[in-house]
Amino acid sequence: MSKNLAQKLIESHLHSGSLEPGSPIELNIDQTLTQDATGTMVMLEFEALGLPRVKTEISAQYVDHNLLQTDFKNADDHLFLRSACRKYGVWFSRPGNGVSHPVHMSCFGIPGKTLLGSDSHTCAAGSMGMLAIGAGGLQVALAMAGRPFALTMPKILGVRLEGELPPWVSAKDIILEMLRRQSVKGCVNKVVEYHGPGLANLTAMDRHVIANMGQEMGATASVFPADEVVRAFLRQQQREEDFVALAADDGADYDETDTIDLASLEPLIACPSSPDKVVPVRDVAGKTIYQSYIGSSANPGLRDFAIPARIVEGRHVDDAVSFDINPTSRQLLEEISRSGDLARLLEAGARLHQTGCGGCIGMGQAPSSGGISLRTVPRNFPGRSGTADDQVYLCSPETATASALTGKITDPRDLDMDYPSFTEPDQLPDMRPLLLAPQEIPVEVELVKGPNIKPLPEFDPLPDVLSGPLLLKAGDNVSTDEILPAGAEILPLRSNIPAISRYTFSRVDENFYQRAMDLKGDCFVVGGENYGQGSSREHAAIAPRYLGVRCVIAKSMARIHRRNLINFGILPLLFEQPGDYDKLDQDADLEIDDPIAQLEPGKPVELKNVTSGETVQLKHDLSAEEIETLQYGGLINEARKKHLD
Repeated sequence: MSKNLAQKLIESHLHSGSLEPGSPIELNIDQTLTQDATGTMVMLEFEALGLPRVKTEISAQYVDHNLLQTDFKNADDHLFLRSACRKYGVWFSRPGNGVSHPVHMSCFGIPGKTLLGSDSHTCAAGSMGMLAIGAGGLQVALAMAGRPFALTMPKILGVRLEGELPPWVSAKDIILEMLRRQSVKGCVNKVVEYHGPGLANLTAMDRHVIANMGQEMGATASVFPADEVVRAFLRQQQREEDFVALAADDGADYDETDTIDLASLEPLIACPSSPDKVVPVRDVAGKTIYQSYIGSSANPGLRDFAIPARIVEGRHVDDAVSFDINPTSRQLLEEISRSGDLARLLEAGARLHQTGCGGCIGMGQAPSSGGISLRTVPRNFPGRSGTADDQVYLCSPETATASALTGKITDPRDLDMDYPSFTEPDQLPDMRPLLLAPQEIPVEVELVKGPNIKPLPEFDPLPDVLSGPLLLKAGDNVSTDEILPAGAEILPLRSNIPAISRYTFSRVDENFYQRAMDLKGDCFVVGGENYGQGSSREHAAIAPRYLGVRCVIAKSMARIHRRNLINFGILPLLFEQPGDYDKLDQDADLEIDDPIAQLEPGKPVELKNVTSGETVQLKHDLSAEEIETLQYGGLINEARKKHLD
């Protein structure tokens, strides 16, 4: 029977289960990716497993998030990560090498391989025919230990691309069009597979832009074929020998389908503060801006910097605009230096920042109070930039650059110039020598732990009777940025759970931490639709668990965060009737008798509202494997007690 590419990739790595959508499956993992904001915890988790060395084909650790060294914390973490990589056989990419996703694609991406990463945008590697999935750090640590990755078999959404993009429209506009159609929750438990004749004129890095932001639709992964375009990319990276041709079978079917006529697209922009609030740029044109920002894992290619450089050549950006340039790798920075594109940007008034995630994760480059910031980043959740009342719009490099020149949101087609041309260089320097390779023969290494690196907290299993107050009731689309924020003040605390927990839900309820500390007991949290969207940061589960959260009830949950809750012993439940959300008031006393015993397939879970005397029917979508994890009180407890080897 003909199969689409996503089915072929899954089937070739299937450890258990079937290709029936909705059924539990396990996948064998070839490669893992970790970055410093999540990787410190991953390495502590891997240490807790007691294994001497990783068992994957390739595991790579990147330092790209916590680059601001305002005190000892980030510097100490960098040394810890380097020592852990040497001890456990992991590739180490030091600060300044660049953003994990494009660097991994350049150095290690191989068509047909599986990649599991503790960063939600790991899905970017699907641009070159990989099955690349973001996950919580603990699941990545277990994959490094050789354990298969458990998930629900997703549906496959086939998106046919036809035609060719017109001038001033680029790959970012394609994924913004997808977000306009699908919303931030429309692709939960789906793989998006792109195919069709429109792919011919999209480079591997163009495809990276689209695959990267598949996470913003909630997708498990995004998949592109490995064709001659991918071969050209690997040749450019001096790795053509790693090319494997991969595509869907002729006549392959998809669970769902869609079509985009590329020629019909126009410049698009996502308005504050959600990636799916997409409108044509002309609908919001004319608004005065403070900042225009080029870079991030969502637009990491050479053309994403070269095209802006050629737009501004001989011109100067508006004197009230901060035109921020964030190169995504040393390789890219060297190339735009050689080509003259960096000089063009600087001569136009650009501000050059170090290679890394920077302002995308709130590490500097925060906009002014209420100031409009146009960014080529993947997310614009409230306050993520570091400014509480930020007004972040997501757009293409073309739109960001045109707006920097005029000082207001501008459709780039309205510039008085022809669309610049750019041709990818045939070859670029190999980036792998910039990374610290694993020792072929294991060596004795002592982990370097600074004073900010604390042991993992110990968590107990669920009690026989789960009772406590509803300590927080939140609304729809609460992101992990709101559950546990990032930014220059908070990110350095990622390896110190007691310290970072002080910021739990601080963007939703600034008093949550103190109320939890005063309670010193078990409690519940309630959310609306798409609870936990966004980043894969498992701290958004660990910190609430540390503060006593034992159960989260929502109308629906984002895939990665739902699993992170399970990994750390928090019971995720869903409303049987969405209207029952209104029956639970904050501070009400709630109770679930024998919660594990109630987790029978197809049967409701009874929640007693002790305050009102009502009973609310809840449901769950937990697999047998996930219920077992909850019985142990989390994945680390389970792994220890099963003597993982």
